Amino acid sequence: MTTTPVERLRLAVARTAALVDGRAATGLTHDDADDQQGTVATDDAIGFDPLPLLAELDCRGAEVVVIGQVAGILHGSQELTGDLDLLWDGAPERAAAMAAAFAAVGARLTDDDGAELPCTAAAFRLPKIDFATVNASGDCCTPALPWGELDVSAFAARALTAPGPDGTVIRYLTRADLIAMRRAIGRPKDLRRAAELAALDRDRPAVEMRWAQDTGRS
Repeated sequence: MTTTPVERLRLAVARTAALVDGRAATGLTHDDADDQQGTVATDDAIGFDPLPLLAELDCRGAEVVVIGQVAGILHGSQELTGDLDLLWDGAPERAAAMAAAFAAVGARLTDDDGAELPCTAAAFRLPKIDFATVNASGDCCTPALPWGELDVSAFAARALTAPGPDGTVIRYLTRADLIAMRRAIGRPKDLRRAAELAALDRDRPAVEMRWAQDTGRS
């Protein structure tokens, strides 16, 4: 039986919770993640659930696109993560909605140097900010960040949508764009996950069976 993107994400959240149950905090955040295992090995994986923030962003009219491994999970990746990476267009007229959504979930914002930022529209004029909430931490980026040859504005424009909690919408990169981003970054975990995504069509029946078994729908 085919699973939906949000079902895949809910299952990944549950699997992550089981994995980190009883884990002692180490002080490591998503910024300290290694290039092999990734953020699931950091403290940010403890209590990780990106759905509340994604729902709040959509409710406030803040159109963000999920990138990184949460997008991979929405496509069917089996690898777990402990952070949420977001992309938005950086338009000044939409900064207030971004700030309102992050403020509503009690987010702490910092710049690239770790300096704390007030959760106001002004903070979202930066090309990238780090955020931390009770349930999810990560990066929130704009096309103004140096992306090399990647046309991330086009990536965002053709993002997919899926139903989220309580009638909200989740936007996330297409599989092809996510693979391109992974290959461009080129860390071992990115190349491994790009290969997994590229194989999804071939392995889709087996992947869907695993999802169905884990959710009790088989």
